[in-house]
Amino acid sequence: MENSRAERRALLERARLMLLFTPELCAPRAPLAVLEEAWPHVDALQVRIKEPGLGTGPARTLLEVARAVLALRARTGRAVLVLVNDRVDVARALADEGLDGVHVGADDAPPALARAELGPELLIGLSTHSAADVVRAADEALDYLGFGPVHASATKGYTHGLGSEAAWIAARASPLPLFPIGGIDLTNVDELSEVGRAAVSSAILAAESPGETARALRAALEPA
Repeated sequence: MENSRAERRALLERARLMLLFTPELCAPRAPLAVLEEAWPHVDALQVRIKEPGLGTGPARTLLEVARAVLALRARTGRAVLVLVNDRVDVARALADEGLDGVHVGADDAPPALARAELGPELLIGLSTHSAADVVRAADEALDYLGFGPVHASATKGYTHGLGSEAAWIAARASPLPLFPIGGIDLTNVDELSEVGRAAVSSAILAAESPGETARALRAALEPA
């Protein structure tokens, strides 16, 4: 299943729930089994590898996991956007296999370089951490933004969050779809109903019922 740029942008505009698929957070369950449970309720997905796999480098591990996710998408037929985190080289390698893009952070490849490497078809997302970052991002060749951390997040190592109000302001100021991230779970996702989007990881991957948790998170982000 390969999307055109127009199709990717349309799916992105409709997206509510983005999952940062980090296999390490699924333990002791099999990562792909966890993902398959959550899959019906996820609109977009970043494949993120925190630690290199045994005997492999991080790029190779990311490539293998992303291919497994693309195979799941092909098998289910559900139009979920699939991106990789950080690695523009992996995104380029998988471009002809249906990957939809890459998400980069402030310390990763600059968006202009990522765009030059990937061309106009693939999506590029950028992590932002302040209102000033959001304003600066408007001058880049980007398709969406992450914004956070909204709350303290053990997954990302943040002890303090920017707060939901900061996410509301950032979303209103951004001409691009913006996904708040960081410490978002079922206890606080309703605070982001005005934004209507969120990116989560451990809230789903470490949940006792990943599918039900993903369903509830996405429902909370739907317009009233």
